[in-house]
Amino acid sequence: MTIAKTYFEQGSDKALINGDYTDVFSVLGMHSAKDGKALIVRCFIPGALAVDVISAKDGRKVASLEQVDEQGLFAGKMGRRVNPFAYTLNVKYPLCEQTVTDPYQFDSLLNPQDVYLFSEGSQLQAYGFQGANWREHSGVKGIHFCVWAPNAKKVAVIGDFNVWDPKRHVMRFHPASGLWDIFIVEVDAEQHYKFAITDVYGNTVVKSDPYAVSMQPSPHNASKIPTEEDFQWRDSDWLNQRVLRKSHSQPMSIYEVQLASWRRTGDDGQSYTDYDQLISELVPYVKEMGFTHLQLMPISEYPFDGSWGYQPVGLYAPTYRFGDANGLKAFIDACHQQDIAVLLDWVPAHFPKDPHGLVRFDGSQLYEHQDPRKGEHPDWDTLIYNYGRAEVRSFLISNAHYWLNEFHFDGLRLDAVSSMLYLDYSRNADQWIPNEFGGRENLQAIHFLQELNARMYQCFPGINMIAEESTAWPGVTQATDHNGLGFGFKWNMGWMNDTLRYISCDPLYRRYHHGELTFSLVYAYTEQFILSLSHDEVVHGKGSLLHKIPGDDWQKFATLRAYYGFMWSHPGKKLLFMGNEFAQRNEWNHNQSLDWHLLDYAPHQGIQDWVRDLNQFYQHTPALYECDHQSEGFAWLDCHNADNNILVFCRYGEDKQQHVVVVVNMSPQVHQGFRVGVPNSENYIEVLNSDHDHYGGSHVVNDGPCAVSATQWQGMDNSIVITVPPLGCAFFIPESLDDIE
Repeated sequence: MTIAKTYFEQGSDKALINGDYTDVFSVLGMHSAKDGKALIVRCFIPGALAVDVISAKDGRKVASLEQVDEQGLFAGKMGRRVNPFAYTLNVKYPLCEQTVTDPYQFDSLLNPQDVYLFSEGSQLQAYGFQGANWREHSGVKGIHFCVWAPNAKKVAVIGDFNVWDPKRHVMRFHPASGLWDIFIVEVDAEQHYKFAITDVYGNTVVKSDPYAVSMQPSPHNASKIPTEEDFQWRDSDWLNQRVLRKSHSQPMSIYEVQLASWRRTGDDGQSYTDYDQLISELVPYVKEMGFTHLQLMPISEYPFDGSWGYQPVGLYAPTYRFGDANGLKAFIDACHQQDIAVLLDWVPAHFPKDPHGLVRFDGSQLYEHQDPRKGEHPDWDTLIYNYGRAEVRSFLISNAHYWLNEFHFDGLRLDAVSSMLYLDYSRNADQWIPNEFGGRENLQAIHFLQELNARMYQCFPGINMIAEESTAWPGVTQATDHNGLGFGFKWNMGWMNDTLRYISCDPLYRRYHHGELTFSLVYAYTEQFILSLSHDEVVHGKGSLLHKIPGDDWQKFATLRAYYGFMWSHPGKKLLFMGNEFAQRNEWNHNQSLDWHLLDYAPHQGIQDWVRDLNQFYQHTPALYECDHQSEGFAWLDCHNADNNILVFCRYGEDKQQHVVVVVNMSPQVHQGFRVGVPNSENYIEVLNSDHDHYGGSHVVNDGPCAVSATQWQGMDNSIVITVPPLGCAFFIPESLDDIE
């Protein structure tokens, strides 16, 4: 006890040994004695037999510390030295000897400006100082650990480097910000770690790092020390051109992919395809099929395969399933080399209740709301972020910045935006709390979305922020300075629901549902839309697109080809989920590969060829994309022919001479001598027809020029006479534009 009284305040030695001391940096490490005439070094190293202090400058022993307690507490004076110096500790164990750098000799590496912005809710790069980051401090390299846990009594980092002992590396607390940090030298890349967090009641939980950039697979779910290997990007030309790109007047055909089930490998067909294989297989496939964009379903680390990534726990960690972070970067870089933009499905609407995750992170509802009427999502049994908390906004905005900055993604598609906007989303009357004005709008979430979009577009010109928003919320794609949410695009859920309901009807009864094909043009220009046929339409018992259609196989395939033709010619950008491009028969199963063997059969190959040709024609035809969001880019020629299930319309480019006349027939009836109005007084040619035998159709096509006559029809001064294919879609252009292909 005499030694303890010499070097420790009363009881502090026992508190350190028991792990009950919070402000360990005020005791451990190097400190001046009370009289200022000596330096004292204190350390707590369980299992040590003896500890010497070694000068880092010359490697000489300065002092041997006295053992204060057999459990590993040591302390001692540094001779006559009074000025602090860098040092290491030579530690003797029963079976070995080890030199370690005492973490308690280092000042905090936190930058006051970074901390201020984080606490203000405007930090864009919180990942640069929170989590585990390689840093150099006082001439030595190590990992700076930092975590936000303002209501914790104590936080320790535990891991492979300290035998998972929560007493060895208790972190420094910053009361003003709620951050805890420590700098540790003796760590290696890929080592596992977590945070042991003790709440005010003395209960300790073990949590993964919210800012971890790499994670261990379930069930252990530990965070991993990042590697130091830099990735050499080759896409500077792409990024420079992206800044100049005007997405709304450019072609956008998106291929939505879940990497875990696009194509599996191995003898049992159950191995994930890694990034190298995806580079050699997926990238050329997307290019060959003519898609301009690739959209990845969520790839932030998710423990449960069945969540498809929509319940991420490691929001900053690319999932282990396909390789490491540099593998993902190489994949995106390869896409950019092939002029393919890459979008990421991002989930800021909710998070799961996995115990190693964000739920009650420091013993309190830190990231979520305390009141379940605001903090729990009834549909998914998940928790809703507290968007009113500044630090939570910094966490999410920094995460968006992280994916766009570190991985060069070309945009984010935000999942479940509707659930963010409404306080009563999917709730009964007694299950929600109105906002301060008595309304149902989530004002804090709205502010977050506006700030997110404004700042991401400012930081990364040329990207696309996309909302999955299923209601009639006004101004989703309106600028934030005009009180809009500031998204670049919105999924057109109304078009999807209406048209899928239409094609699910027997052709005999489609006349009674004709408005479901035409209604989308009533609101087509209220937002900047993407027509989406996503994964959501082929899961949970909904069946595949092919099996939504009644009739025999011929009718199913013909209808699907005509439907795709209507989609590609309709105003709005396009999105198609993987497998739909070759008419997968079965509902999507995340546990297995797509049914690629179906391409051995002509009807499926025909659908794939049709989608490829649609994409190629679309990319080379300005009339189909330049004026997607302008009413002058579309004109009905006949939208009232419900009895025959026929639609006729014209798409215009910015140059009105660049136009396409489209005829869609959703009945199996062939129409000979069918007159169609046209804008020009020249002959027209058929450039695409879904009924061509190449696609598996009955080959009711229009060979040769369709002669124009000065017969007024459908509001036009001129017209042509064509044969309308059964369950088909045909595209016509002026003969002078034949070189468009």
